[in-house]
Amino acid sequence: MYPGHWAQINGDSPALIMAGTGERMSWQMLDDRSNQIARLLRDCGLDTGDHVALIMENRIDYLAVGWAAFRSGLYITCINRYLTAEEAAYIVEDSGSRVLIASAAVIDPAELAAEIPNCPNRFLAGGEAQGWRTFETAVTAMDAEPLPEEPMGDSMLYSSGTTGRPKGIKRPLSGLSVAQGIPGVDQAGPYGFDEHSIYLSPAPLYHAAPFGYCMRTLALGGTVVIMEKFDPELALEYLDRYRITHSQWVPTMFVRMLKLPEAVRSGYDLSSHRCAIHAAAPCPVEIKKQMMDWWGPIIWEYYAGTERNGSTVISPREWLAHPGSVGRARSGVIHICDEEGTELSPGDSGLIYFEQPVRPFVYHNAPEKTAESAHPEHENWTALGDVGYLDEDGYLYLTDRKAFMIISGGVNIYPREIEDALILHDKVTDVAVFGIPNPDFGEEVKAVVQPAPGVTADGAFADALLVFAREHLAAYKVPRSIDFISELPRLPTGKLYKRVLREKYWT
Repeated sequence: MYPGHWAQINGDSPALIMAGTGERMSWQMLDDRSNQIARLLRDCGLDTGDHVALIMENRIDYLAVGWAAFRSGLYITCINRYLTAEEAAYIVEDSGSRVLIASAAVIDPAELAAEIPNCPNRFLAGGEAQGWRTFETAVTAMDAEPLPEEPMGDSMLYSSGTTGRPKGIKRPLSGLSVAQGIPGVDQAGPYGFDEHSIYLSPAPLYHAAPFGYCMRTLALGGTVVIMEKFDPELALEYLDRYRITHSQWVPTMFVRMLKLPEAVRSGYDLSSHRCAIHAAAPCPVEIKKQMMDWWGPIIWEYYAGTERNGSTVISPREWLAHPGSVGRARSGVIHICDEEGTELSPGDSGLIYFEQPVRPFVYHNAPEKTAESAHPEHENWTALGDVGYLDEDGYLYLTDRKAFMIISGGVNIYPREIEDALILHDKVTDVAVFGIPNPDFGEEVKAVVQPAPGVTADGAFADALLVFAREHLAAYKVPRSIDFISELPRLPTGKLYKRVLREKYWT
């Protein structure tokens, strides 16, 4: 369903709530606003299959723009608000967007405008600037009636660029109308979303999972509560204040909530909370066990990519029986293959492929990257660069990203296992592990640690961490050296820009 349907049923009840300010947008307001924005996009000359770009902080209008694109047959490209003007402009230009909607709070209008000559329609929210039209004024001038025809659009998001330049992930439009449902929404899905759900979104909306799950929640008639920015204690407060039923997290959020004082962690009523979903990055087994002990068996996990080439899901009870697994296939058939494409036996690690009846995506303007993601012999088997293995029961376990595997003296070492061990130290806030050059072995293991507040980052602390690592890891996995950093370059979505850390050692 879509806002027009739910506006008729729940007109004045809230569809969207900003968690910090309490600002609300009712279903009727969401329907009207998305209709007005859809008409504005049509007025700019955009038609089915064209592209619109969006760069904003988490704000009440964000998902109204999303629904406007979805109900007018457009591709919407949500851009990371933390990118530089040059990086954001690359995505605007590469996507072919002829409309950009941006927030004055997160961009320099003059700097960005100079970098996007092929995007003539620019709208600025929350400010005025030469070469830009004021978003609020332009929208208010539009009729709030639905377009005569409302073909279903989709998102065309870009990879985060943690291993290279970001790539646009494009899927064919469904050809359906918006009233027939949005891609990927399953009313009988495993998490129990419905019109009574109250969903907390603590992450930036430009990322695929928060944007997708917020849109899905709204499609099913649920209310979305948007955090302006993640804060571990505020997240608990909002779970209590808004009587949240569903939520979605990344493992770094779990780590930061677990490191709150016990008096803070136990000070909120979480009894309404019946489904917590996590994904985006592997979660250390011990961290997830601690979360289960705290929140109870309500934590679900899935594995999927923005490409939507396949997915797994695992329930809390399944995970307790298969700790560390990301579940069994929910969409597609999983194949684990070696470098030559030969399928491996259960227990053997290799590149993870999902098989679909037809190839589900291409990388926009990057045919060579599209070809690289396919199996050597099966075009409809696609991989995202993750390494893992299946057990005898078909449960998938992630090992690491192929690009980050360390090869030292001919031995494959997976950084994730080392990171999972070091993060359990009570004086470590965050950690990254990767390979650096070694003249004898090719590579050696390096750890870069973000100490907890108040901890002195010196040689004594490094020695203590190495002792801790030797207690939990085989000798060949223990870092040869540890460096310290005030804050790791981690996206708010939980993904780590490990490439940025590695480069200074390799250059």
